[in-house]
Amino acid sequence: MELDNKSSKGKIILSGIIPFAFLVLLIAYIFGPGSDLLDLGVPLPEITMEKVDFVDSEIRVTVRNTGPIPVEIVMADINDRIQPAAIEPDRFLERYETALVRIPFAWNEAEPYRIGLTIEDGTRFEKEIEAAAPALEPSLELVGFFAIIGTYVGIIPVMIGLLWLPFIRKISKNKYHFFLALTAGLLLFLGIDSIEEALDVSEENLAGSFNGALLVATVVVLSFLGLYYSSEKLIRRAASSRIAKPTAIALMISIGIGLHNFGEGLAIGAAVGLGSIAFSTFLIVGFALHNTTEGIAIAAPMSRGKALIGKALIGKLAVLGLIAGSPAIFGAWVGGFVYSPFTSVIFLAVGAGAIFQVIITILRWIREEGDKNLSSAAVVSGFAAGMLVMYLTSILV
Repeated sequence: MELDNKSSKGKIILSGIIPFAFLVLLIAYIFGPGSDLLDLGVPLPEITMEKVDFVDSEIRVTVRNTGPIPVEIVMADINDRIQPAAIEPDRFLERYETALVRIPFAWNEAEPYRIGLTIEDGTRFEKEIEAAAPALEPSLELVGFFAIIGTYVGIIPVMIGLLWLPFIRKISKNKYHFFLALTAGLLLFLGIDSIEEALDVSEENLAGSFNGALLVATVVVLSFLGLYYSSEKLIRRAASSRIAKPTAIALMISIGIGLHNFGEGLAIGAAVGLGSIAFSTFLIVGFALHNTTEGIAIAAPMSRGKALIGKALIGKLAVLGLIAGSPAIFGAWVGGFVYSPFTSVIFLAVGAGAIFQVIITILRWIREEGDKNLSSAAVVSGFAAGMLVMYLTSILV
């Protein structure tokens, strides 16, 4: 009997290995004997200028070979005038390899520049800079500046939004469903906003070989599934421990908003580094109004928690507010000092996936609270109001 079981398991394993073995043979043939037969057309070179830094009397260009064949950079020009250039570590780039092109040039701040790089076959690639700005050098002063901006646009607005908790706690069940649906509407807007930003970054700064739109879609789905699994485990653990379910839901909302605010901080830091943003009182007020609504999203489920009162509740809200708001500071540091278009796309997409997962959790919570079909006037109007509020406050940013 035991031999039969072993034989059966062996057959199952073999049946799984055989198709994989044929696939390996097919790929080996395509790259081996079949390569000459399938070698049709001429592969075109492509390089991408991922980052341009203006340092002292020098322009530094980080370039990546994003084409299918190796390339050699032979010439650099600025505003169509050939310039001497040093290339580190060397001018030969294999696929996806990067190099730093250093061009001695007396640039002027706020002036536009067209930077061109030419490879060995004469193909020229160009990147246009609307306004030159000095590259950010890490310093305690700049670290403090980003921390202050992140606090203004991330932490403080979320904390202010949490002050609506006593009001939400005293309203009727129907009105409470309105605020839960309002929360879902707010988050849906944030999720769509994150996807839009990720697609913009990928379109403007990522090479076509990265398949930016598909990269965004893949990361959104994977982060949604990962956080959905984590959320289910957290809520089940809350049901069997001292953690209240509303607290678990508020925690997941805070994490989702925090990931979004990290992406928002990335955008702010990168914009400052590129010299394309000037912080004004009006801009900070716009961010504050926009992000205050995120505090309402956290307060809504917490308003039904019975276990925490007084100082314990205040402490819990403070922690949740920091989870949601403080990533804006870290995002600004990363965006300002070590900006990378690829990682920006990843983080923005992760934030979107997290937010969509939280929306599902909130809608399930509304159903468990009594609105089985999610079609009451309170839910529908709350959802619509959340989207509208976020849109109107986004106009100010």
